[in-house]
Amino acid sequence: MTEIIETVETVETDAGTARITWRRAEKADTAEKAAKADSAGAKAARLVLAVSHGAGGGIEARDLRALAAALPAHGVTVALVEQPWRVAGKKLAPAPKTLDAGWRGLWPALAAPGLPVVAGGRSAGARVACRTATELGAHAVLALSFPLHPPGRPERSRADELLGAGVPTLVVQGGNDPFGRPEEFPDRTGPDAYELVEVPYGDHGFAVPKRAPVDQEQALTVVTDGVLKWVSSLP
Repeated sequence: MTEIIETVETVETDAGTARITWRRAEKADTAEKAAKADSAGAKAARLVLAVSHGAGGGIEARDLRALAAALPAHGVTVALVEQPWRVAGKKLAPAPKTLDAGWRGLWPALAAPGLPVVAGGRSAGARVACRTATELGAHAVLALSFPLHPPGRPERSRADELLGAGVPTLVVQGGNDPFGRPEEFPDRTGPDAYELVEVPYGDHGFAVPKRAPVDQEQALTVVTDGVLKWVSSLP
């Protein structure tokens, strides 16, 4: 099996001290380990997936942890990003411009491994990734539970942020997400095309009802399999 190494790095930004928890798939250091890794289908990292949390939680979110556990063995180093407000122990996220400043300040550390960086996040973190992707030179964007609109307010659409990312984009959205169900999202053809994976019965945190025909583990497998298929298709 591939050895997954977890390290923690703090980064100073204009918005305060941020934190990155790295989950790396390390190359085997002996021929014997390399043979075992090859037999398990393990791959050396070819890109970094940097994902940040939303406005109401941290990197302990079930989808972020599932991605960090599953992707390193498939050639994807996962960087779990904690914004400065979260590191400081604050309960409320700051304004979008402050979130963007924190993300910009983190970017050199995310790019330091010398690999293409997929900018990602869940909810508010997905909005940050979309707003800054072109500016920072992101390879692609992963938007988990993109908050298309506030609950019950579809007229306050944030589709422009999503469509303006300017790079290949994947949206992973719960079928019952009150911030925007998959069928509410804009047309996925034309110059602003993006891909969308639906997590059946999932809410904004990809939780599924106990009586749903899919259980929580199956729902998270939809997330990880969908993201893995997509990143594998990126050039």
